Amino acid sequence: MASYISHPLIKKDSIESRLYQQVLAGDVLKKGNTMVVAPTALGKTIVAILVAADRLQKVKNSKVLILAPSKPLAIQHEDSFKEFLTLPCSSITGAIKTDERVKRWEESRVICATPQTVESDLLNGRYDLSNVSLIVFDECHHGVGAYSYVYLASRYVQESNYNLILGLTASPGSDKSKIKEVCENLYIQNIVVKTEQDSDVRPYFNPVEIDWVRVKMSSELEKIKKYIDKALKVRLKALKNMGVIRTVSVGKVDILKARGRIQGEIARSVNPDKDLFQAISILSAVINIQHSQELIETQGIQTFNKYIARLRKKRTKAAKSLMWDDNFGRAVKMAREAEKHGWEHPKLREVTNILKKELGADDGQTKLQSTRFKEKDEKSSKVIVFTQYRDTLEMIHQKLEKEGIKSAKFFGQAAKDGEKGLTQKEQKAIIKSFRMGEYDVLLSTSVAEEGIDIPAVDLVILYEPVPSEVRMIQRRGRTGRKRTGRVKVLITNGTRDEAYYWASVRKEEHMKYQLIDPKVLEELNASAVERMENQKRIKVIDRPKVEKSNPVVFADSREGNSKVIRHLSEMEIDVQIRSMAVGDYQVSDEVVIERKTAKDFVDSIIDKRLFKQARELSEEFKRPLLILEGDDIYNGMLHPNAVRGSIAAIAIDFGISIIPTRNSEDTAAMIKRIAVREQSGDKVNIQIRTDKKPTSMWEQQLFIIESLPNIGPVNAKNLLKHFGTVENVIKASESELQEVEGIGKKTAKNIRKVVESKYLYFENEIKEKKLL
Repeated sequence: MASYISHPLIKKDSIESRLYQQVLAGDVLKKGNTMVVAPTALGKTIVAILVAADRLQKVKNSKVLILAPSKPLAIQHEDSFKEFLTLPCSSITGAIKTDERVKRWEESRVICATPQTVESDLLNGRYDLSNVSLIVFDECHHGVGAYSYVYLASRYVQESNYNLILGLTASPGSDKSKIKEVCENLYIQNIVVKTEQDSDVRPYFNPVEIDWVRVKMSSELEKIKKYIDKALKVRLKALKNMGVIRTVSVGKVDILKARGRIQGEIARSVNPDKDLFQAISILSAVINIQHSQELIETQGIQTFNKYIARLRKKRTKAAKSLMWDDNFGRAVKMAREAEKHGWEHPKLREVTNILKKELGADDGQTKLQSTRFKEKDEKSSKVIVFTQYRDTLEMIHQKLEKEGIKSAKFFGQAAKDGEKGLTQKEQKAIIKSFRMGEYDVLLSTSVAEEGIDIPAVDLVILYEPVPSEVRMIQRRGRTGRKRTGRVKVLITNGTRDEAYYWASVRKEEHMKYQLIDPKVLEELNASAVERMENQKRIKVIDRPKVEKSNPVVFADSREGNSKVIRHLSEMEIDVQIRSMAVGDYQVSDEVVIERKTAKDFVDSIIDKRLFKQARELSEEFKRPLLILEGDDIYNGMLHPNAVRGSIAAIAIDFGISIIPTRNSEDTAAMIKRIAVREQSGDKVNIQIRTDKKPTSMWEQQLFIIESLPNIGPVNAKNLLKHFGTVENVIKASESELQEVEGIGKKTAKNIRKVVESKYLYFENEIKEKKLL
């Protein structure tokens, strides 16, 4: 008979008592900041709930913050915590309005959220982390680079009165340096690893059987690939003759490194040789060809043809040279003919046959609909097919529909190549339909790899292996949750499929070694402890609250996730995020700052944004500034003289001062210095430009009239039509104003009051100073 966890804050008979979960929770509470590494479906969320219950009981009136990298996963956590805990739980994501987010934060004891949303709210001062007694980073391997987890961990350590951090992941990565980076960034002091082989885990773990399904390329694909290989060989020989590469036996990584070296030479040269630009163009073409090879080898004809259609739209020399190339052109023509004849990659036929067998199809017909809505039916199979590309996903979907197999497409929220992404609501509806049995097969890109609750999946099919051990573990973890799981990996013989598969296997083995080896763990833990102590020495007292006397910097909402804003907030700057019409940062009525990284600066020259933005800056502000961030401004496809000419035009033609900075931290320090300079002495109110100044005569007239009390665009037009000029509107009496449609007695009275009242300058100044 099953026993259950007994705790004042955990609902009775809701959590089955599993010793290993209790031991893991105990380790976190005893040893401090901990990363728990355990296979998917072993109940890491339950461990988090046990730790949360203990903290919420012992630290009175405190909160627990659960962070997840996606909205669906954050909401999923909310459902789990509501199911098991007796305290109020809620979720905070970007889809929820600001006021509602603040309300939920204040009223809830457990908040499940996306990190970007919490970061934005913290930077805007909507709430703080001072009373958070536990912060959980789900899928904590994301805690690298500029990801929001990094900032939130730092902010939490500085701000909270009750520090405890819990990181959860099934796969932190095989690279020792990355594991170390995650530990340092999230202040992890202890790593606990649970594997399928552990004796206390084995009774609860369903094994996963992995089957390699090998296919052979068809003769049609071989012919197409032969001409693509020829086009590639010609360019690799050219690069070797130019001294760019040493051998024609190179992979994608080698080509990317070679491109980086050439770009570096261009950046360091005052007058770069034309051969360098030629080399860059050839390298770009090689990258395109290598991608084409991969699509033909591992995906299919339709996916390749869609890529070529996108390539044709590009106007770069590299793309044009490929379209003019005899060998590549012949491959494109053959692929077009192959699609007309219905020839496809053997994988498509193989995946269809596997699904027919799995779903019990008979003569092309799927199982009877009567079994579809029996979620608990052990004989009712559910399958996920993973593929990297949306084009391939669509191709498989069309094939399955023809075969009478009901499938659903599941992909991300971002739009791609004109195709809209799925909204969060649509994603939830698809998962619900899949769970209820409306669909037998879920066709997914990487969006379903992490954490999405898709129960009772019997089979996972990988249309192609991926060279990442993290992604392979995540995909494999979608099965085996309720019974023995099965994974089938489709591999095309003699192609990069094989290389990718073995790469992921080697990386996974290496990861396990890194995490289990005591010496490695000791080194990682010591590093994390040292950083924690350093942080405590730097911030002996709680994070200082922003005082009103501190400089104010207004940042455009589009800079919301910028590291510059993070650094500014750490420099005791009052950062206020607004929707700004012009510029990225404003520090006074006269000074606005446009920030551009070196790459963005070059890109804005190419797409012709730069001079449009410069014109708006000079028209809207008396002293506009441009911060140019990074030292690799010449490291790109654009000739250095074009970059120099643009810089000269910005400075001379538009009168915009240009300030170079090294990185985002240096940029933040410079903005702070400018703000301090502009706001020294008596503090002044800064008028933020949320709209651009009107330029035409009629726009300016409307702008003036719309500034009057209770006057919007419609009433402004009515007033100007009635009185003819701005002057006549201003001179009109109350009774005359009321003759205009939409202008009532109260509005007319307020207009006259504003027009006639004396400007009490000194009295207003005194009031403002008192308020400050």
